[in-house]
Amino acid sequence: MPENKPPEIPPVPFQNPDFLNSPAARPIRILAEYLEPSERFRRARVRDTIVFFGSARGGSPEDAAKKLAEATDPESLARAQAAVKLARYYGDAVELARRLTEWSKALTGHHDFIICSGGSGGMMEAANRGAALAGGKSIGLNIRLPHEQAVNAYVPPELVFNFHYFFMRKFWFVYPAKALVIFPGGYGTMDEFFEVLTLIQTAKPRKTMPVVLFGTEYWDEVIDFDAFVRWGTVSPKELEIFHKTDSVDDAYQYLTGRLEALYAAPEGLDQVKLT
Repeated sequence: MPENKPPEIPPVPFQNPDFLNSPAARPIRILAEYLEPSERFRRARVRDTIVFFGSARGGSPEDAAKKLAEATDPESLARAQAAVKLARYYGDAVELARRLTEWSKALTGHHDFIICSGGSGGMMEAANRGAALAGGKSIGLNIRLPHEQAVNAYVPPELVFNFHYFFMRKFWFVYPAKALVIFPGGYGTMDEFFEVLTLIQTAKPRKTMPVVLFGTEYWDEVIDFDAFVRWGTVSPKELEIFHKTDSVDDAYQYLTGRLEALYAAPEGLDQVKLT
């Protein structure tokens, strides 16, 4: 009779990649995208963030000028001219993030408002770059996409996060956020911006989050906010959720003034939980 061999012992479930990547383990993967960032934020002592949203396609003024110089036909020239126009906001994002980081570093007490972005290029890179210029740390909440997006060089390795689920990434954008700045962007930026507006409108966060909508020329052309009021789908008061500006100085004064008023008191952190 042939000798029976003992069966191969499978890995325990939490070390079994076939199971962990299966549909049955989706709740575990979702929970991991909550618990792993939570623990890493705790270890890094990250409690307060200022989130920058904006297009990944808006490059630096230097890159835009190079594209313009290299344009050889009407189509490439039109793209290059649009890139130059958008690059202005890249510079504004760098400067605003730099100034906010310097302000945060000068605060006394237990508040440390850390710049947070999606971690990729464009306006996200600009935010992280500005924080780095001020000698501060910043956060990059990357998302895994079919065409993997790279994390920009200005995010310190210990504060790079990677997500599969957009809704978990959004949660970590909003949960520690004490203020948000929305720069010109595409579908992704619109998705993030309108979700934040909805959360604030419906009072889901038990905290006040000042929101700056930066770039009046862009936003006035892309969205007619007054049309919401004219159609009766949004009240005039609900347009006050965000502060629209085209000035780094104005955005800086608005954000620092609101944040100092809201969170300067020692008990401020007791009032910022999400339900």
